[in-house]
Amino acid sequence: MTAIDLLPALAGFAFVSSITPGPNNLMLMASGANFGVRRSLPHMLGVGIGFTAMIVAVGLGLNGLFEALPWTHTALEVFAVVYLLWLAWKIGTAAPTTPDAPQSGRPLTFLQAAAFQWVNPKGWMMVVSALTFYAADQSLGTVLLVAAVFGAINLPCISVWTVLGQEMRRILTSPARMRAFNVTMALLLVGTLWPILRAF
Repeated sequence: MTAIDLLPALAGFAFVSSITPGPNNLMLMASGANFGVRRSLPHMLGVGIGFTAMIVAVGLGLNGLFEALPWTHTALEVFAVVYLLWLAWKIGTAAPTTPDAPQSGRPLTFLQAAAFQWVNPKGWMMVVSALTFYAADQSLGTVLLVAAVFGAINLPCISVWTVLGQEMRRILTSPARMRAFNVTMALLLVGTLWPILRAF
């Protein structure tokens, strides 16, 4: 069966894995609520482009580094836990504001969001699963096809979460509500670490 034959299944996998909750989507929802969609655009593009580039890099052999040097994978997991906990702390302790008040913080930049893909537990599971199931031959054409499908589907999916966050500003009309929302998003973000912590 060729990669083209698997295209509908690949598209379905990309959609389901991109639209479901995970660190990226939770962070974008919090960004949409705190900063709005326009200011969150670099964050969104960093996720979409960064994740697509990650698929290409891993598909073209970077995964071999982890097989040759297993400690690098463990080091990456430890860094992921520490970094996600730091991000959760930043979200949970963000100064609560109302939609009409100026926000003192700032959303993630394009480069920060792109770099985050390399320590995103869900992102790694998505990349490894996609390449295993739909690019088993690891040929350039197949890897690029998987990356292109995810590139086309991922950005619209994550945008939904950013818009949802912005729409929630209608009910996050007081500092207390915004603080409760940010703390909830931080706790959910910490919860996404469970797959890594369970493996230790």
